[in-house]
Amino acid sequence: MERLIENLMYASRWLLAPIYFGLSLGLLVLGLKFFQEIIHVLPHVFERTESELILVILSLIDMSLVGGLLVMVMFSGYENFVSRLNIDEGTEKLDWLGTMDAASLKMKVASSIVAISSIHLLRVFMDAQNISTDYLMWYVIIHMTFVISAFIMGYLDKITKHDHL
Repeated sequence: MERLIENLMYASRWLLAPIYFGLSLGLLVLGLKFFQEIIHVLPHVFERTESELILVILSLIDMSLVGGLLVMVMFSGYENFVSRLNIDEGTEKLDWLGTMDAASLKMKVASSIVAISSIHLLRVFMDAQNISTDYLMWYVIIHMTFVISAFIMGYLDKITKHDHL
């Protein structure tokens, strides 16, 4: 009976596979939104101010960072929790595939969130004259919360790795 339960629990990891595939659909939606934004801005590029164009570009950078985060979580999560990716020998393979464990994935996600938050905060500051001081304060507090959390996670990871050496 114990063996059956263990085998069922181990096989249940495959329930994550559709979730990781769903992230690829999220990547598709993000790509569509990215190109919608480009198509929307191109006809009016000469009518926009420099600040408006920078805000659009920062938004595009933000979307690309989220896309990279999706790819990282999708592939690393699948490899760490479901199954190894069997990529043909002649096919181009990402260097980091198979090397990112759950702890390093967590740190990459935290770093990506800080980068995304930084871009968002920069966009907010570019439009600061139209945003109330209270909102600006909360944007900075939330961003600093992400930064401090990522720093603490990295520090704790370093301590635990050092203790295991």
